[in-house]
Amino acid sequence: MSESNPIELSPDEARVLAVLVEKMHTVPDTYPLSINALLAGCNQKTSRDPVMEMSEGDVHAALESLRRRSLVIESSGGRVMRYAENARRGLGLPGETVALIATLMLRGAQTAAELRANCERLHRFSDVSAVEAYLDELAARQPQAFVVKLSRQPGSRESRWMHLLCGKPSAAMLIGGSVTDDAGSRYRTGLDLPQGAGSALPQGTAQPSPDWQREFETLRARVDHLEAQIARLDGLLSGA
Repeated sequence: MSESNPIELSPDEARVLAVLVEKMHTVPDTYPLSINALLAGCNQKTSRDPVMEMSEGDVHAALESLRRRSLVIESSGGRVMRYAENARRGLGLPGETVALIATLMLRGAQTAAELRANCERLHRFSDVSAVEAYLDELAARQPQAFVVKLSRQPGSRESRWMHLLCGKPSAAMLIGGSVTDDAGSRYRTGLDLPQGAGSALPQGTAQPSPDWQREFETLRARVDHLEAQIARLDGLLSGA
């Protein structure tokens, strides 16, 4: 990865690379993977967020793009071609952080505690603080950060982390909820904005879109109207 050419993956490429990292640890006897095994891993219904339905052509295209960027190695294994990940060298990261990024690419945004549990078969971290230390390092990397810490959602005790290899979260994401972008990836945030606070967000936080702001004001007006109706009814009942 060069300063002038940071790595940005499509959702298909991220899924293929992450599956190769995962299967290297979980099915070493059949690794590197054939195209059929890789396709099954990309489309499996468990331990995936989002669940995807890639075609063989999608997997081939993603592999070719990843191979050109030295993130995947192609080898001949009998009658079929087989594929292995090269993320540590291609991204310039140690195995511990590759395991974290792969788990984020496979399962979506997660807390440090969730990451520690979900990463166990790829790399066993001693405690949550070790996971947080690696995440902080990935978030501070220059010239390209690999993860970002999302604001804590209302009612949540811990903040979630998401990877940035498919780009930054959309500015149109729903506040305090989750949305699906055009490629099907889900992003979560926990910002709780008061009215008119969009311009006062912390530096580096995505600004709400005008469309979202209009929706927010419409909902606020409806809430104010309902509160006024409840107060009026309460007054009528009290005087009865």
